[in-house]
Amino acid sequence: MSIKRRSLLLGSLALAACARVPASPVGPREPITLDQAFSGRSTGAGVFRVDLTGTERRFTARLDSRLVGDRLTIVEDFYYDDGEQNRLTWVFDRAGPGRWTGRREDTVGVATAIETGNEIRLSYLADFRSGTDVTRLGFEDVIYFDPAGRVINDAIVTRFGIPVGRVRFEMQRE
Repeated sequence: MSIKRRSLLLGSLALAACARVPASPVGPREPITLDQAFSGRSTGAGVFRVDLTGTERRFTARLDSRLVGDRLTIVEDFYYDDGEQNRLTWVFDRAGPGRWTGRREDTVGVATAIETGNEIRLSYLADFRSGTDVTRLGFEDVIYFDPAGRVINDAIVTRFGIPVGRVRFEMQRE
């Protein structure tokens, strides 16, 4: 392999590695915790973008959440622009100060959520269903309040550890 090709390959891999975790939003933000961000009812809209092709899949969602002791349950009803609908339920348990572990019907293993003051970092693997297809994807999310008080969830989506897409989901309390 030539030095030029090797440099291009190594450079591409280095750039891909940098893009596996979403950047923290800039500017001052309000503090946020997982239970504060998701307790009660909210609605939102989002988009999943595939980096390579530029295709998008839009969705809306209704969330209904409750905190009982150290367990936060979030029921998510998704409505995709292609007519598909599904319901997923997160169950998070407090694992210590600023830390949560969680599962959802489609997760592989345990999700981790870490509160860092004015953002939450959520990391998990999921078997994503679309029609009859199932694809295992990794999600690295950053969740924060925007200046208008909406909860923003930005995510980098990976397949086999390589970034393949992005999700932006904006939620507002009802």
